[in-house]
Amino acid sequence: MSSALITVTELSVKPDQVDAAVTAWLAHHAASGIEGRILYRGLEDSTLLELAPLADYDRIEELRKDWRVLWDAVGPMAESDFSRQLLHFVEAPKPSADPLPNTPYVQMRHVEVPPTAYRAYRAWREETIFDVVRNAPEVDYFEAYHSVLSSEPGVMFVSGFSCAPEDYTAVFTSPRYQEIVRQAGDSYITGGDRGLYTRLYARVTPA
Repeated sequence: MSSALITVTELSVKPDQVDAAVTAWLAHHAASGIEGRILYRGLEDSTLLELAPLADYDRIEELRKDWRVLWDAVGPMAESDFSRQLLHFVEAPKPSADPLPNTPYVQMRHVEVPPTAYRAYRAWREETIFDVVRNAPEVDYFEAYHSVLSSEPGVMFVSGFSCAPEDYTAVFTSPRYQEIVRQAGDSYITGGDRGLYTRLYARVTPA
């Protein structure tokens, strides 16, 4: 079942050192006692993304020590500092049987919703976003999280898919979904539709 808590770690790396950073990050995973983490590579830029399931908040200290080792292993290849978020599970119109989506690709879909609009937003997304997702065979998993600690607070959808990325993105570029985005920007999202971003990643597996 979907993990109740996850950490999201993202790093922009030097374009000519992405492969080396991937190798170093996977070696770090192999040497660590922390299990269940998945590494992804950005499809649109030279970023790496790690998703890690957490059984409870007590694991944060263990992860903090692990992150210090990762800093030394991958930091020399970075163009930015590590960006991290702690998210808690809310609901899933298409849940995963595993703690994290076990798919070749994921998309991270973020929106920031003010507290005054959050309850209405939850009801609205059930009838709009979730209806599209449930009826789209291109979407294998779609899970809704919300920030606990983050420099980018708000809702994060973790969407897993196995089809070609262009077939997947067609689900969210249809006229119906574009109208959904417009409604969200007008009524729920902080800063209008500028409060929304999406990013695509491919899963990286050890050689």
